[in-house]
Amino acid sequence: MKTTTPIKFSPRRGDFFTTLNQRVNEHFKSTGTARQANTEMKIKTVFMFVLYFTPYFLILGGAVSHPVGMFALCLIMGAGLAGIGLSIMHDANHGSYSTKSWVNNMLGYSLNVVGGNAFNWKVQHNVLHHTYTNIHDVDEDISPRGVLRMTPHGEWKVIHQFQHIYCWFLYGLMTLVWVFVKDFVRLVRYQRDGLVKKQRADIRTEWTVLIVTKVLYFGYILVIPMMVLSITWGQWLIGFLVMHYVAGFILAIIFQPAHVIDGTEYPMPDEGGNMESSWAIHQLLTTTNFANKSTWFSWYVGGLNFQVEHHLFPNVCHVHYRKISKIVENTAVEFGIPYKSEPTFWGALTGHAKMLKELGRRPATVPVDAAVVPVAPAIVP
Repeated sequence: MKTTTPIKFSPRRGDFFTTLNQRVNEHFKSTGTARQANTEMKIKTVFMFVLYFTPYFLILGGAVSHPVGMFALCLIMGAGLAGIGLSIMHDANHGSYSTKSWVNNMLGYSLNVVGGNAFNWKVQHNVLHHTYTNIHDVDEDISPRGVLRMTPHGEWKVIHQFQHIYCWFLYGLMTLVWVFVKDFVRLVRYQRDGLVKKQRADIRTEWTVLIVTKVLYFGYILVIPMMVLSITWGQWLIGFLVMHYVAGFILAIIFQPAHVIDGTEYPMPDEGGNMESSWAIHQLLTTTNFANKSTWFSWYVGGLNFQVEHHLFPNVCHVHYRKISKIVENTAVEFGIPYKSEPTFWGALTGHAKMLKELGRRPATVPVDAAVVPVAPAIVP
């Protein structure tokens, strides 16, 4: 059972983040560049929405009616759905898309447009994951995961021995679980744990937004197609599952290797809730970049292959990560802090599989969380 002891990171030792922050600020000042979205980002925004909605309207308008063609368009919709999540929704909900909060809020709700929930995502991702990266029982990205064991501190099950094999199938189910189950479960849990109140949100408003946007989503993705098209329930279901499976798989294989990868660390607080490292150093210990030289790959995945830069500067639009990455790397090396990076995406996936295989081995000792009482995060608005 969790205590109310808050997790506390140590003070910024060695002035690493202070120095880094000054250098990044100077970069934007000297180049006259804004931290928010530029023309490239705005063009990408249009592209991702077009990639998602064009196939939908082609199907709805009857331009493509052959099952094979419709299947292909559903694949493209899945890629567009993932693109909206990786680029548009992600930056907007971090507040890094625009200096105008209404623009960020509006584009942040693009997650609701494709079946998710922006409020839940901001609590789970911005607050819990970004603050307490790879900390067992706090970072929901790694714990608890049921049939997937993504932290050495989690409970081991016999089935975990094979997780490096079956995980790839399960990854495709990610957005489907969000749409039908997780959004509802999370909002209940966040209300129970006081996270809704700590975010200064009104629970009635959040439940209203969740339910109304879910209804609207299924209105355009299910009701309208079934009314307009001469398709069976089975055909619709296949298209729906294909779209979400593609999106879920893409999102999972981009996000997971950044933190669950061979060589990553899983620091835990002591019984008093104290972490050994400062928050910034903790991010470098638990985060890995990959495929940073691939321009097209970075473009599609919303710069999330520059995960180190994203975790240190989530308020900076991802189109700027490549240019500040050298500043981050050089400063880390200067202060003797590891800057983890895999040269290729395949290398990152391989490293992820190796880590899952290692975590799937039967532990030689009792998991840490069975011996140490976990602590609760000190959530801030």
